[in-house]
Amino acid sequence: MPWPSQKSRDTEVFDLIEKERVRQTTGLQLIASENFTSPDVMEATGSVLTNKYAEGYPHKRYYGGNAVVDEIEALAIERVKKLFGADHANVQPHSGASANMAVYLGLIKPGDTVLGLSLDHGGHLTHGSPVNASGILYDFQSFRVSDTDERLDFDQIRDLAKKVKPKLIVAGTTSYPRRLEPQPFRAIADEVGALMMFDIAHIAGLVAGGAHPNPVPYADVVTFTTHKTLRGPRGGCILTTSAHAAAIDKAVFPGSQGGPLEHAVAGKAVAFHEALQPSFKDYAQQIVKNAAALAEALSKQGFRLVSGGTDTHMMVVDLRPFDSELTGKEAQLVLDEAGITLNKNNIPNDPRSPFVTSGVRIGTPSVTTQGMKEAEMPLIAEYIATTLRGRNDPSVVKSVRARVAELCAKFPVYPTSA
Repeated sequence: MPWPSQKSRDTEVFDLIEKERVRQTTGLQLIASENFTSPDVMEATGSVLTNKYAEGYPHKRYYGGNAVVDEIEALAIERVKKLFGADHANVQPHSGASANMAVYLGLIKPGDTVLGLSLDHGGHLTHGSPVNASGILYDFQSFRVSDTDERLDFDQIRDLAKKVKPKLIVAGTTSYPRRLEPQPFRAIADEVGALMMFDIAHIAGLVAGGAHPNPVPYADVVTFTTHKTLRGPRGGCILTTSAHAAAIDKAVFPGSQGGPLEHAVAGKAVAFHEALQPSFKDYAQQIVKNAAALAEALSKQGFRLVSGGTDTHMMVVDLRPFDSELTGKEAQLVLDEAGITLNKNNIPNDPRSPFVTSGVRIGTPSVTTQGMKEAEMPLIAEYIATTLRGRNDPSVVKSVRARVAELCAKFPVYPTSA
């Protein structure tokens, strides 16, 4: 029996999708973990591949009819290996979280000690938060940033590692704005006899574009998401050495996932192809330049930058010097009204709860994809500051919303409906 006719089209959902397209393209998207993916990636992700079951791996499937799917997944694997210089790749994880959990399942045992960055100091839920499966199943011990400069202190990390003797050390963050050199983590792991995992979910595109050190030559395993700075579809990926390839593959399937999302794998393959182009290096470098320019402009507006600035695509902003009464929650809500999308975020040693926070996190991947450069960053900082200063005056917020829409109109990300 065929699908419902166009007369029965679900206009309610598709009208909402169009509404979201308008929201994205007429406002400033400053969430550090978001980006505008290409029309080609979206075309692959929305393709007939969504119809296909493909449990297993290329040439080792449990269903028939996978000859074409095998070629597509093999392309994705070879491209991402080339992009990062890896021995082995698994492109099937549905997300960064599932990629991380597969690594734990494959390389350590429940109850084993793991060392990672505390969530409230910039880590991730899957780096040992007590409310997450990682913290429930494994004995995570957390290191924190220094109280003096809000940066990682590798002497402190080494001392903690020698004390707790972890089986695995997890590097990587979600709200740490500084470079993460892989060598110190490798040295500590070797000293205590631990494996080393590097979660580059946020910085994968910077690594691919040469704007951040590549941890692949140093880590036993590297995980990342494909939809942040890498500008691909929503999903995850695992890179590893040949020594751990079989264990990782088994942990993904059948250990933690069933059938892979081959339409998403195709989107990943397209994104890896795009990241291999010379222009992607320019893009990655521009993300970092824009972040530095925005951080400087925000400082001039009276905001305090955690750690004093940024080396990457993001910054964490302490709102208290700007306005001691202003919370991250309130800032996020009023900036949404002004067409400026970002997220509330704890600052190190934040006196407020994670649901309220004293800070916000801001990133430049999306506006850089639109074509904005350093010249636009002071305007963005001005719009943020003006909105927050006038947050109780609807006319101010409305005025900023109009200016934001005017700026975005000069940098159309999708000139026609996506």
